[in-house]
Amino acid sequence: MRRYPETMRWLYLCLMLLALTLVLPRQSQADEARLDELFEALKAADATSWEQIEDKIWTEWSRSGSPTMDLLLNRGRAAMGTENTDVAIEHLTALVENAPEFAEGWNARATAYYAAGLVGPSIADIARTLELEPRHFGALSGLALILEKIGDQDAALEAYRAALAIHPQRPNLREAVERLERELEGSAI
Repeated sequence: MRRYPETMRWLYLCLMLLALTLVLPRQSQADEARLDELFEALKAADATSWEQIEDKIWTEWSRSGSPTMDLLLNRGRAAMGTENTDVAIEHLTALVENAPEFAEGWNARATAYYAAGLVGPSIADIARTLELEPRHFGALSGLALILEKIGDQDAALEAYRAALAIHPQRPNLREAVERLERELEGSAI
């Protein structure tokens, strides 16, 4: 084994630290403030503006703060787009392992797990997503969909209601709440 002089070891250490700063995500206070503003705007949105606000929220959620992590997210999503769930899960697993505080990484992998028929891991990743970003209406509606499919209509209704409270203009959330309320009301008679 070759020994490096002390200065070479320090240089190597500095380069490694620099590389880590390029890879590890950084959520700034400005990003959080921007999301807060967008969620306030989403609650006040009307039928003509909610989609643009929702798109901006998804854009913010998709920014990890690291080009490398963003690349993994994009590759995972691209694999999902071609229904290659195994490859998507590989990319997204690498993402959550390297950026465990990046909520959208967990949400994307939850979607990939669900598409692969892995309900338990999907629910676990949804839970982690909501732990990191409790306002994640996409994760909440995904959870509601899973709960509905496994026959837990009461819990599905609560998850849809939680998503609707965050995103009151989304028609499919409102329709799901109304549909399940009718079904559950009818079954109580």
